[in-house]
Amino acid sequence: MEKYKKERKYGPSCFGYPISIFFIVINEFCERFSYYGMRAVLVLYFKFFLHWDDNLSTAIYHTFVAVCYLTPILGAIIADSWLGKFKTIISLSIVYTIGQAIMAVSSINDLTDYNRDGTPDNIPLHIGLSMLGLLLIALGTGGIKPCVSAFGGDQFDEEQEKQRSRFFSLFYLAVNAGSLISTIITPILRGEQCGIHTKQQCYPLAFGVPAALMAVSLVVFILGSRMYKKARPQGNIMLQVSKCIGFAVKNRFRHRSKQFPRREHWLDWASEKYDKRLIAQTKMVLKVLFLYIPLPMFWALFDQQGSRWTLQATTMDGNFGAIQIQPDQMQTVNPILIVIMVPVVDAVIYPLIKKCHINFTPLRKITVGMLLAALAFVAAALVQVQIDKTLPVFPNGGESQIKVINLGTGVAKVDFGLGNRNVSVDSLMATNYMTFDTTSLKEMNIIYGNQTLNVSLNVMGKERHTLMLKNTANIQTNLLLDGITSKQEDGKNQIRFINNLASPVNITMGGTYLGEVKTFSVTNYTSFARGAYEIVVSADNSLTCKNQSRSFGYGSAYTIIINKCDSNILELQNVEDIQPNSVHMAWQIPQYFIITCGEVVFSVTGLAFSYSQAPSNMKSVLQAGWLLTVAFGNIIVLIVAGASKLGEQWAEYVLFAALLLAVCVIFSIMAYFYTYVDPAEVEAQLDEDEKKKKGDEKNIHANGSVSQTEM
Repeated sequence: MEKYKKERKYGPSCFGYPISIFFIVINEFCERFSYYGMRAVLVLYFKFFLHWDDNLSTAIYHTFVAVCYLTPILGAIIADSWLGKFKTIISLSIVYTIGQAIMAVSSINDLTDYNRDGTPDNIPLHIGLSMLGLLLIALGTGGIKPCVSAFGGDQFDEEQEKQRSRFFSLFYLAVNAGSLISTIITPILRGEQCGIHTKQQCYPLAFGVPAALMAVSLVVFILGSRMYKKARPQGNIMLQVSKCIGFAVKNRFRHRSKQFPRREHWLDWASEKYDKRLIAQTKMVLKVLFLYIPLPMFWALFDQQGSRWTLQATTMDGNFGAIQIQPDQMQTVNPILIVIMVPVVDAVIYPLIKKCHINFTPLRKITVGMLLAALAFVAAALVQVQIDKTLPVFPNGGESQIKVINLGTGVAKVDFGLGNRNVSVDSLMATNYMTFDTTSLKEMNIIYGNQTLNVSLNVMGKERHTLMLKNTANIQTNLLLDGITSKQEDGKNQIRFINNLASPVNITMGGTYLGEVKTFSVTNYTSFARGAYEIVVSADNSLTCKNQSRSFGYGSAYTIIINKCDSNILELQNVEDIQPNSVHMAWQIPQYFIITCGEVVFSVTGLAFSYSQAPSNMKSVLQAGWLLTVAFGNIIVLIVAGASKLGEQWAEYVLFAALLLAVCVIFSIMAYFYTYVDPAEVEAQLDEDEKKKKGDEKNIHANGSVSQTEM
């Protein structure tokens, strides 16, 4: 009978744990997969699908993240005041799933007609659907954030404290596992080619799989419904705290002109309406919230892993031998290091520090975490300086660039006019791009053997041109507008072909037909991923020649000249227009390592500190306050990046590092004056004082009754 009662008390169990918590852990894994998988490709979706620039993509990304960390307050109020945790999770998960589905639909590249450059013709429709989807996702993920872990803790009884502690470790592992796996998989899905009328990167698949996982998350959570302990809403303590603070402020100003005795703390002005226990608990919470004020600056740097650091990776070489890393996959370094470093820091680093008799208090750990984050951005700036050295220089508004390719058999000399350079180009050779002032570049004089040709020029600023030359009966020229004004940041390579044969040819590369190309003509640039491709050239006489292209890296541009197609021999010449990315993505690992070290000592310590310093019934208040620091951190990114107007990315990294360093100094001063408290002892003392007060009142009342009887 006793065994039966015990099982009824705890419900169905497995290895001493309620079976219900396994549904919650699986739910959390799927939800985190959905969120981080979508977020991993989000900034690249903005940049390469919606064709926003870096600044707008970064701004919208951080606005989305900020809203995700503002909505937990709404979720906590709904759960505690009206629906309860279970119904809140169900309701907002439905909203969440709809938002993910809308994101997948918004990225379907055949939803509308497309322009020749690959941009959607009806771009407002895509933007509108994307913003609606992100708003619903932010409401869903933020709303359930304060509910799921607390709902899991509710499944345990008081006697299962050990199991509850292990559950939170398992819960944290599910969060990181979902994050890690999704940031590996969704960039791979994004890299696929899909579409009906146009072949583009497969964002519908990259968003669709997270949407499916969110639906699975919802179904799994519902399946465990009958096993859950569902506590009824008890009223929101955050509202009580807010009312207490509001009444204290109002009461203080109401009596500011009258003679009232001074009170020890401004919150004591609420004592007329609220009991001392609530006032004392609110004082403890406000002390910690005051310490939170500088903390958003850490998150301003930390969350740029998904925006600025991902965009930085697009200009780098992702060739790791057998593995090719996509720019958005570099974000996996953080969860991998987290899984490794959390136990290492707890089991090795902290004990070693303790043996050195260093009092490494929680607030000192948080300070060190902020310093490490600043150092990580210094490392990012150093990497950016090296990247900038490899980037091509494009012409500005008053400049134009010209490259000369000699397709003939002799030496060509080109004179670009008074004050400009003169060049000699050998047969089948090319110059680098030369920069000219458009105001003085009006004509050029070409000398080819004993032939001379004068050509008038009318070029505009910010343009790149290729001048093709050939000596036949007369000098042939063809001044091409290249159309490339920036380096390919999606890692693709831009390839075009020049037909230097006597007859038209049809060109196919890697299965992509590039069309018929007339003699002394050129194809448009076409994007190709990293690797080598088979090139097939078919001439009018039905002769087909094949050859293997060179192995292309990341972000390059090449002009391939077809010089010979005879007896199945295809002779090619490669002219480099833009060099491939040469700074390896591995150079980002140090900055990821440093900022992850900062996260371990900052975030994990901050959560533990907040829990230890919070009253028993106000831990959710500080949890909401902690999440707000993340939201405000992303808002800081928007403000600083928008106001700085720095032309160089490395300078922006240094600016953020300097700001965090300054904030770190302020926080260390605040931490120096902070006095640690034990909320349990404070509450116990308050309870003891209350009992004593009631006892005294009872004695007074009893004594008064006796006196009246005696009279």
